[in-house]
Amino acid sequence: MDVKTGLFYIFSTVLLLAAFRVITTRNPVHAVLFLVLSFFQASMIWMLLKAEFLAITLVLVYVGAVMVLFLFVVMMLDVNVDGIRKGFWKHFPLAAVVGVVIILEMSAVLMGGFKVSEAPATLVTLGQATVEVSNTKELGMLLYTHYLYPLEIAAALLLVGMIAAIALTLRHRKDIKAVKPDDQVRVKSVDRLTVVKMGATQPSLPAQLTDTPVVENKA
Repeated sequence: MDVKTGLFYIFSTVLLLAAFRVITTRNPVHAVLFLVLSFFQASMIWMLLKAEFLAITLVLVYVGAVMVLFLFVVMMLDVNVDGIRKGFWKHFPLAAVVGVVIILEMSAVLMGGFKVSEAPATLVTLGQATVEVSNTKELGMLLYTHYLYPLEIAAALLLVGMIAAIALTLRHRKDIKAVKPDDQVRVKSVDRLTVVKMGATQPSLPAQLTDTPVVENKA
């Protein structure tokens, strides 16, 4: 067994353990963190298969954006875990059957002759010679040559959507009081605190203005 095969088994073992902890842990935040770990391990496996673009995309898009956003949402929401787990045993038989079917399908695929050392290589013919190049480089060249106009259209649509989102959130509303951070930094105690001098005692109200009768103590 070579080094690449050993790394494949290590990454696969950690991936399976992290995926198992995603569905078994009781804390939603811990489940998201285990899911991030499983994404990293899948990215490493794709690197071994010479799929660099997919590996980098998985880390940047899912781990760097989607999972971080999902983690913030989970931390901000008060998730009632006990209420979610009430119907667990009710749906457990159907979930077990689906899980067994998925395991059998994956076993049939993996036992059919899957080998890491036989990863497909990208071959390009230059004149009379055939050289092996990176698939990421070839994907970039194809994306910015043959699909240049669709890429520019997609970039323009994303730019318009980003500007529209910023414009909608930066509307000046009259019912919202804006806070300036520079004014808060330069604030002084005399601007926030007002000392009012008051007498030590105040005169009591006359007996005619009170509802309860006044009883004089002649002792």
